[in-house]
Amino acid sequence: MKKKTDVKGGDMKDFACVILAAGEGTRMNSQTPKVLHTVYKKPLIGYILKALEELKIKKVITVCGYKSKQVAGYLGKKSLIVEQKRRLGTADALRQAEKKLAGFKGHILTLCADIPLIRSQTLNRLIALHRGSKASCTVLTSVLKNPTGYGRILRDDNNKVVKIIEEKDASLYEKVIEEINSGVYCFKAKDLFASLKEIKADNAKKEYYLTDIIEIFAKKELSISSFETEDTEEILGINSRFDLVEAHKIIRKRILARVIEGGVTIVDPETTHIDNNVEIGQDTVIEPFVRIEEDVKIGKKCRLGPFLRIRPHTVIADEVKLGNFVEVVRSTVDSGTKINHHTYIGDSRIGKKVNVGAGTITANYNGREKNTTIIKDNAFIGSGSILVAPVKIGKNAVTGANCTVVKGEVKDDTVVVGVPAKVLRKKKKQKQVSKSVKPRSRK
Repeated sequence: MKKKTDVKGGDMKDFACVILAAGEGTRMNSQTPKVLHTVYKKPLIGYILKALEELKIKKVITVCGYKSKQVAGYLGKKSLIVEQKRRLGTADALRQAEKKLAGFKGHILTLCADIPLIRSQTLNRLIALHRGSKASCTVLTSVLKNPTGYGRILRDDNNKVVKIIEEKDASLYEKVIEEINSGVYCFKAKDLFASLKEIKADNAKKEYYLTDIIEIFAKKELSISSFETEDTEEILGINSRFDLVEAHKIIRKRILARVIEGGVTIVDPETTHIDNNVEIGQDTVIEPFVRIEEDVKIGKKCRLGPFLRIRPHTVIADEVKLGNFVEVVRSTVDSGTKINHHTYIGDSRIGKKVNVGAGTITANYNGREKNTTIIKDNAFIGSGSILVAPVKIGKNAVTGANCTVVKGEVKDDTVVVGVPAKVLRKKKKQKQVSKSVKPRSRK
């Protein structure tokens, strides 16, 4: 069996990819196509597209079936779309894609849309091995202690792959085989399309199995190679909502590992949730029960939590403190600012070294539109303040406890109190007094 290699797949101009996404996913018990069910807010097929993007494979064809318009709507221009009107199996799905690949003489990567955990690095190694072996087909395999539900890899006395048998058609002897088929293949395009028409639907499900092409290749004495991934999680197929739960756990674990490896301290990984597409700087500390959602950037040496939620489109600069029961969304918070307790910050631009008191609310929505709150450097926002946007708090300004600042501007160095807030006084500027020192006379 082929083990992992660090050889790279190289230029992908001679590679196309066919994504098989026609299945209904009846065990999901849902009106949503299986491939559009989400893990960490990203559809299953979205993870496949991301892996292909990292590989720089540009020619992508997706074979849709159940509610194909919904799937096509998500894919947009990221993939060419082919509809499999009668779902007659994976081999039939590839036949539908053949027209889109007319005249293509390179290689075809084939994979199912319901394996979101597959890594681009693994696909890259599979492609490298396929190229290096000059095989007509290279299949991605794995070894499972409990292979129930997967097709088994059959080998001859010389350890060459000669057949893949689906579990429903396997004998008792074949079912004990632990090496399984992942459903991921690399093919030489000309050999694939020349042999697809030879596949027959003589199986338990009366479908055209793509797996049967392995036996056809073997009988034709075409070269078949295999690559084993040692990370068995990668080939988890999503067929039920229980599988979604498992995928969610694995993706979460991967994200936390990436963040920790980047120099971030996570006090309690069991209660920390970080979405995809989040950047966190070195030496930031994340306390328990913190949720950081997608499209968030956080700087270095921040202190976050506990019991904190940072929502999308938020940028947090260096050395910011966000404490317990704070929520921030669509906002920027500049360096050195402290927001410690029970506060909602929405659609706000907060400057440097601002102190936001407990219970502060930026009232950003008036029932029709969302408006922006601006708090400039060194401002002090008293506990319980309500800032009704659009509003601007000037540099070094102070809002008194429990005051409400209605639309408008609090000037620099001004103290406001009351409901609605009114100017109490202007802050006295501290003057720097320089003492003149007379030089000693020389005697």
